[in-house]
Amino acid sequence: MGKVQIFDTTLRDGEQSPGVNLSPEEKVEIAVQLERLGVNIIEAGFAASSPGDFHSVKMIADRLKDTSVCSLSRSVKRDMDQAWEALKGAVFPRLHVFIATSPIHREYKLRMDQDQILERVDQVVRYGKKLFPVVQFSAEDAGRTEIEFLCRVVDKAIRAGADVINIPDTVGYLTPIEYANIFTQLQQNVPDIDKVILSCHCHDDLGMAVANSLAAVQAGARQVEGTINGIGERAGNAAIEEVVMALKTREAFFKKQTTIKHQEIARTSRLVSKLTGMTVQRNKAIVGDNAFAHESGIHQDGMLKNKETYEIMTPETVGIDESRLVLGKHSGRHAFKKRLEILGYPQSEEQINVLFARFKELADRKKEINDEDLIALVEERVGEGTEYYKLESFQVSYGSHTVPTASIQVRNQVDNTIMEEAACGNGSVDAIFKTVDRMIGEKVELTDFKIHSVTQGKDALGEVSVQLQQDEITVRGRGVSTDILEASARAYIDAINRLKRRKEAMKTVDYSR
Repeated sequence: MGKVQIFDTTLRDGEQSPGVNLSPEEKVEIAVQLERLGVNIIEAGFAASSPGDFHSVKMIADRLKDTSVCSLSRSVKRDMDQAWEALKGAVFPRLHVFIATSPIHREYKLRMDQDQILERVDQVVRYGKKLFPVVQFSAEDAGRTEIEFLCRVVDKAIRAGADVINIPDTVGYLTPIEYANIFTQLQQNVPDIDKVILSCHCHDDLGMAVANSLAAVQAGARQVEGTINGIGERAGNAAIEEVVMALKTREAFFKKQTTIKHQEIARTSRLVSKLTGMTVQRNKAIVGDNAFAHESGIHQDGMLKNKETYEIMTPETVGIDESRLVLGKHSGRHAFKKRLEILGYPQSEEQINVLFARFKELADRKKEINDEDLIALVEERVGEGTEYYKLESFQVSYGSHTVPTASIQVRNQVDNTIMEEAACGNGSVDAIFKTVDRMIGEKVELTDFKIHSVTQGKDALGEVSVQLQQDEITVRGRGVSTDILEASARAYIDAINRLKRRKEAMKTVDYSR
C-alpha cells in the first residue's frame, strides 16, 4: 500500500470563505483537533498578511508537536522572512510559496513573461531553502497553464531545491481526466520528478474537487490538499473527509493509505462548523445528518436484514455513534459525566458543574435528552475563558398589535451584581439584543444571525449563532435552548463575552514585529 499525505488548509484557504473570521484561540483549537485527526501538514495561515495571522501561525507552531506546520507565502522575500519568524519554533516547519503561471494571470495580474516567471521561481525557492527544511512550491492556476511551460516551471523549482510540487486547479475548471493527465505529463517530461512529492489542490467550482483529487492520486500525487467540510474560496475546496473515506472504503481499488484517525472525522467536522458558523448541509457526504439515515421502507427492510445492503461504511467508522443513551431530569451527575466521556468530551469538575446545571434546566423542558443535545450543550462553550456576563432571566412581551418589549436580568460575574434593563424592538429578538446593548454599553453591529435545529421533534433543541463586529474585531457567539428566544439571548451574551476577551487579549499581544 502506498502512502498519501494529507495537507489541511482549513485555517488558511478555508478561512477565506466569505463571512468566516476565526480568532487566534479558535484557530489553535481547530489545529489541535486536526493533529488529533492525524493530518500530516497544517497550513496555519498566511503569516505576512496581517499581525493577527502572524500571531495565529506562531501560536499553532509553538503548540503542535507531531504535525508539520506551514505558512503560505507570496514569491517575495519579506513574506518568506515573516513565515520563518512565525514558524521557527515549530517541530516540522514548512514554507508554501507560490506564483501564478497561467497566461491570464501572467498578462493581467503579474504582467510578467515566461522568462521572468522562471527567474522568480528559481530565486524564491533557493531563498526559501536557506530558511526552511521543507519548501513546497505551487504553480497557481496550473490547471490553465500551457503544459510545456508548466513542465519548465516545475523543473526550475526542483532544480532550485523544492521538496514538494503542488499543482492546483485554482478555479475548479478541470475534469478528472484532464487533471490526471497533467500529473502524467509532468512525470513523463520533467527530469528528477521522482525526487519530489507531487501534491494536488482542487477547488469545487464545478463540483469535481474530490473527484479530481482522487484522479490525481491515481496519476501519482502523494499529497492531497483540502479542508474540513470542503469550506474555502467561492464553492470551496476538496473535502478532506470525503477524500480520506474514499481511499479507505475503496482501499482495494486505490491501494493507498493515510494516517487519518477516521473516528475523529465527525468531531472535527462539528468543531469547524461551530467555530466558522458554516452549517454542514444535511445530505453532505460522510458528515451530513442524513449520511447514515434511512427513510425508504425498502431501504429499512434491507438494513434490518444486513446493513451492507445500503451502507458502504458504518457510522462508527467516522465517529458517529448509532446508539442513543436516554437521559432525563432524573439522571444523576455521574451518568451525565460518563456519557460525555463516551462521546469524546471529557470535562473538568468545574466544567461538569456548569454543564450539569444547564443539563438539568434542559431536562425540565424535554422528555428525553439524546447525544446531539449533550454535544450541543458542550459546544455552546459554557465557561470558556473569562465569563463576564451570565444570563439570569428574561421576559418578552409581544403581540400582533403591540410593540415587542424585552426585560432581561444579567449577572455581572466580575462583581457578582445583578443588572436589569428593558428595551423595545422591531421584533422579539431585536428587543432582546437592544436590551443587552443598553445594559452592557458595548456599541456593536450585528452582521450575521443564524438559527437551526440541533435535534428533531416538537421539543427540539435550537441553536442560535450570531456574529458581532466592533471596529476591526469580529466575534461569533452561540446559544442553545428549547426556546429560540432564550437561545438568542445566550448567543448574544456569549458574543459579548468573546468580544471583551478578545479586547483584553489584544492589550497583551505584541504586534511590533
